Amino acid sequence: GNLRRAALGRFPLPGTADAIRGVVALRDIRKGEDILSVPYEMALNLGREGADPTLPAVSLLQEICASGRARSPGGTKIDRARYLATLPPFLGGDCLGGTDFFSEGALDALQCPHVAEETRRRRELVALRYERDVLPLTPGADGALGDGSTFALPASPPVDALLPPSGATHAAETHLRWATWLVTSRVLTVQGPADSGESYRLMIPFVDMCNHDRTSPHVLSGRAEPGGTLRVIAGADVPAGAQVNI
Repeated sequence: GNLRRAALGRFPLPGTADAIRGVVALRDIRKGEDILSVPYEMALNLGREGADPTLPAVSLLQEICASGRARSPGGTKIDRARYLATLPPFLGGDCLGGTDFFSEGALDALQCPHVAEETRRRRELVALRYERDVLPLTPGADGALGDGSTFALPASPPVDALLPPSGATHAAETHLRWATWLVTSRVLTVQGPADSGESYRLMIPFVDMCNHDRTSPHVLSGRAEPGGTLRVIAGADVPAGAQVNI
């Protein structure tokens, strides 16, 4: 299976002492072979493709709060707790390296106005989405809750390890900002059934650990439909030990 062809690894960043996580080939893989292969049912479908990342982020945050037991495509019951536990933790090093968590001064210091503008706009969308879709389902001043548990932070392993110890019991706006960052950095757009004309935002276990490279020859194949298989196909020979980007 996948673990005979590829695994998670760490790759040094040139000119620094830092390293990033990614996918490494365990053996030589020839052009046209599958590098990774994942049944569609294992993917987390966060809904139709759209311009606003905060909408699928709400769905992802619900999944995390439910410890991986909230969503099951096609009615199939799948426990995604172990998969969710592999995500970059809330306010961890990977998370804080994203501009979504930069201070205003740090954004200005980037000297990249379009990145700062895009980040601030995303923060505005997060604030609006939180007020509309999340806040009503968290405890109010009287302790009343909309549905009792939709956005209660996970307390059982392994998903609870994503969140540092704190006194918080329910999702705050910063949790939704984190989920939005996860969506923008890890979600892949996949076409639905051939006659649907729809595309969907998927989080695909293992595949979403591949780092992005616009020059990568490798191809993500498959459709977001029950019984389908999502595959990363080698567009060139991959030597053992090489990083697999998509």
